[in-house]
Amino acid sequence: MRRPIALLAGFLIAGACALPASAADGDEDFTIKDPRITESSGLAASRQHPGIYWTHNDQDKGAYLYAVDSGTGETVATITMTGVGTPRDVEAISMGPGNEIYVGDIGDNDGVEWPYVWVYRLPEPKTLKDQTIRATQYVVKYSDGPRDAESLVVHPRTGRVYIIDKQEDGGHLYEAPAELSASGTNVFKPVTPVDLWATDAAFSPDGETLAARGYFGGIAYDWNGGRLKRLERINVPLGQGESVSYSADGTKIMLGSEGANSNVVAKDAPGGAGSSDSSSGSGSSASSGEGDSGRTGDLKVGAVAVLVACVVVFGFRRLVRRR
Repeated sequence: MRRPIALLAGFLIAGACALPASAADGDEDFTIKDPRITESSGLAASRQHPGIYWTHNDQDKGAYLYAVDSGTGETVATITMTGVGTPRDVEAISMGPGNEIYVGDIGDNDGVEWPYVWVYRLPEPKTLKDQTIRATQYVVKYSDGPRDAESLVVHPRTGRVYIIDKQEDGGHLYEAPAELSASGTNVFKPVTPVDLWATDAAFSPDGETLAARGYFGGIAYDWNGGRLKRLERINVPLGQGESVSYSADGTKIMLGSEGANSNVVAKDAPGGAGSSDSSSGSGSSASSGEGDSGRTGDLKVGAVAVLVACVVVFGFRRLVRRR
């Protein structure tokens, strides 16, 4: 009877695994294994390379970006940026529309003295391999004087760039001009308070939610056209928490930290934020919510199916033994 039982179990489990692919959407915890990455200060999910996250050291020996495979924790490509001079304190990375990578060389924690900081923009490569890519460098100043900052975000629909300054009693969201100029100075202006000592931030893929994190906690905001409305608290892992990114499908937020072999912890996205094709601008907060409900339902159905399979198999074996 063992063979029929095994076949029955195989059919049942195969049926459970044949649920819609969305049941498996979302990334999981992983560890950054590259010994070169000891100060991972930013994190951004690739949209054209599933499961890949871009990161960087805050102070490196060159202008490097690392593509890390969340499935293995291994670096699968290293980008050397040219055209940007010598970076000072790279603190953030964000994906913009059209698979453009934005890098924030915006740290200024030694006395807050830099008269300007830099933002770099470069195309994400279609092929993941070690390569050199020329980036565009933008000079950034703040309308109210030098600031220390570690959070840079790019709205996935409008492409507008924002920075959150880092202050222990809370900072502000600073807005860039509608179009960045590579030939002049780009003045960022404060538009709304952020109630957090922010070390990083990220937009949901649909652009409806802004997640900001610090060392001891985080806050999810309804974007509300830039007029932030607080949604909920975000629990963060203990440690030198320096980075946050949404997963590409929007179902998870990924929380990273500094240090060798640093961990990236996946948590359910706040507010049930769903995915949206930011390049096409489709989707809405309502439709995203429905998508998350569907995913949750799929997961529940999958769990029930596996449980039923186990009960049938073990019950059948008990019945055979009695005979």
